[in-house]
Amino acid sequence: MSRQCIVVIENSNLLQSICGANDINLAAIQNSMGIEVFTHGNELILNSVDIIIQKNFKELVDKLIEHYNIGHIPDPQLVSTLYRSIITKDENTTDLLKDLHISLPKSSKVFPRNHNQALYIDGMFKKDIIFAIGPAGTGKTYLGIAHALKEILEKKKRKLILTRPVVEAGESLGFLPGDLNQKISPYLRPLYDAIDSLIPFNIIKKLEENRVIEIAPLAYMRGRSLKNSYILLDEAQNTTKEQMKMFLTRIGEGSKAIITGDITQIDLPSRKISGLVHSLEILKDLEDIHFSFFSAQDIVRSPLVKAIVNAYEQEGRE
Repeated sequence: MSRQCIVVIENSNLLQSICGANDINLAAIQNSMGIEVFTHGNELILNSVDIIIQKNFKELVDKLIEHYNIGHIPDPQLVSTLYRSIITKDENTTDLLKDLHISLPKSSKVFPRNHNQALYIDGMFKKDIIFAIGPAGTGKTYLGIAHALKEILEKKKRKLILTRPVVEAGESLGFLPGDLNQKISPYLRPLYDAIDSLIPFNIIKKLEENRVIEIAPLAYMRGRSLKNSYILLDEAQNTTKEQMKMFLTRIGEGSKAIITGDITQIDLPSRKISGLVHSLEILKDLEDIHFSFFSAQDIVRSPLVKAIVNAYEQEGRE
């Protein structure tokens, strides 16, 4: 019985992608399996005599190659999710990660990086109202904007509306300098950051000039009827019950809405009930609404962000 399991990778670009920058994916494989993994030339080598472990290693590498071949560049999150699916024999997770993606015209594909992201994308394709709840860094807003841009660029929706509740910190919007866009730009900057990372600047500029992309504080949505539009409400934990009801009843024929939020980060006055929390309670049984829930384990932004969220959650349980 061989003391090592060796997988030969002839394609140097493929080998580099499997290993990741500074061998970050290789470290993720090693951490997931608890066994030393290293490279020698064009070989991936696992130090183990265990037949089952060797089999799992080969299957993991095969799945990483499958993802690379469809344009899904491996990262540590994908490594750990795929390995977990191998151990639990969960082919559903593997298929979701491979088959579900968001293709943006003139841009790259956006793939889910874990099981819950895959379910979220699946919900966006199937339902017209989607709630995404979880901590920062889980991809709620990024994936929502990616799907919205896909629908806009494919002309399935005529307008993208980005909105957030403005929870003021001792300063009224009315006294801030500039026009409406300039006043609320800092509140909506994270949404624009996501757009900037997904499509070229010249396309963004053209969409803005044609008023296809619109930004508006939530208060300015009152009285509107939004037809054939894609509306994304971010930071929804800071809506009141009345604001959430107002927003949901603005959604007109042919429109789709994504509502994202983190119910552990509510900035409302203590006597106010979060509209997001309230809506989860009263809408949970409606089949035409999709709910996606994320935890600290789904954080893809940074391992440090995941550790920070875990630390705060642990403090809350003590």
